[in-house]
Amino acid sequence: MTTTFAELGLNEQILAGVESLGFTEPTPVQAESIPVALQGRDIVASAQTGTGKTAAFALPTLQLIAGLRELNDAQGEAVAADKAEAPQAEKNEADAEKPRRRRRRRRGKGAASASTPIVAPDVPCAPLALVVTPTRELAQQIERVTTVVCQHTGQRSVIVMGGARFDRQIEQLQRGCDLLVATPGRLIDLMDRKIVDLSQVRVLVLDEADRMLDMGFWPSVRRIMQALPAKRQNLFFSATIPPSIKGTIDAVLHDPVTVEIARVGETADTVEEHLCPVTQGQKTQLLEAIIKGQGIEGEAPERVLVFCRTKHRVDDAARVLKEQGFKVDVMHADRRQEAREKALARFRDGRVQVLVATDVMSRGIDISGIDAVVNYDVPMDPEDYVHRIGRTGRAGATGHAYTFVAPDEITPLREIEYFTHKLVPLWDMPGFAYDEGRIIPPAGRSTSKPTRTMFSGSRARGRGPRGGRYGRHY
Repeated sequence: MTTTFAELGLNEQILAGVESLGFTEPTPVQAESIPVALQGRDIVASAQTGTGKTAAFALPTLQLIAGLRELNDAQGEAVAADKAEAPQAEKNEADAEKPRRRRRRRRGKGAASASTPIVAPDVPCAPLALVVTPTRELAQQIERVTTVVCQHTGQRSVIVMGGARFDRQIEQLQRGCDLLVATPGRLIDLMDRKIVDLSQVRVLVLDEADRMLDMGFWPSVRRIMQALPAKRQNLFFSATIPPSIKGTIDAVLHDPVTVEIARVGETADTVEEHLCPVTQGQKTQLLEAIIKGQGIEGEAPERVLVFCRTKHRVDDAARVLKEQGFKVDVMHADRRQEAREKALARFRDGRVQVLVATDVMSRGIDISGIDAVVNYDVPMDPEDYVHRIGRTGRAGATGHAYTFVAPDEITPLREIEYFTHKLVPLWDMPGFAYDEGRIIPPAGRSTSKPTRTMFSGSRARGRGPRGGRYGRHY
């Protein structure tokens, strides 16, 4: 296996950026992806969370487009020379247009929101590379990496995302942009306003490709792709590449190279998983006990990330924890971007012990030192389970993932175990007085999803411990 970044084919400027990022050896996904990307091939890469996927696509992308910008600049100089030879009448007309352009620019400045009329620049920003990612936090994380490298390459990286001011993002775009990092909604807004032109993009990156290609994001992503040139390189990265999106990938990519560091559904070896059968009414009590130090480690964890299914569940759980004296913050889509950034900063710095969040925090957020992840609610999507627990056990450290399963959550639990092809180990907290109404899944349950037949429905409607709503899933 390649042991240095220099052996991957990266140039001196990119390697200087790698050194500034503090990277010493390439991870497996970086070692396998970077040389292939530099060859201009399409890639579909899946690797566990925390394995360096951002650098795996950002480093080769910046190197690939460096030469393209030089070529475009040379072509621009040739066009400028031709204009210099234009008739004097055309020059006079251009001079007369300048004051009008200045007035338009002045009207476009100042505070602006998504509903504020914005005057498009005379020349839209035309990036050479585009990274599309589902959440604002992921976009910021990617932009932090690309900005460090761009300081050594002389390139410009710009981020556009919802929740941030339009005018500031437009000002950044007007200064020029080689690589654009964007969330789908804000990017489409900028495209509609003729502020961003995607016709020059040569490299498209979809981060968290499984989420970007599912039914929720796919209409927006498809519209973005329609604005891209047909001849381009595509790099799709995610922790999971489920079979459900294979048809879309085959339709979009050209002879892609598959880089599979982890099989679909595989969880990180550094994460110890624990299944906690409990009733809905006791979830908060069990969570409080874990935060106080009655978990596996036997001591209070410094950072606990709690996942709930909805924004209301997040707010309710956080309120109860605060009433018990814990230092808590929340993360969900209804919070303003500034508040979300402050919550992340406080959690990262250790100023709050517990961060309660929806799945906006499950993908790609790289915060070291998260001791435990608690699935307060079992996720409905098995892939979200893999992403959630991947927030702990990073950089070689051991982390713990507790999944609270109430009687009405047995079905999504079974889907997770079918997806990961392993059982989540049962764990009961010593001394905790559990309600009798909880359901403990049997130890011998299968990890292979049963094949339904035309007669299976009648058996499934049976009642009792081996039939009915819960038993049939074992």
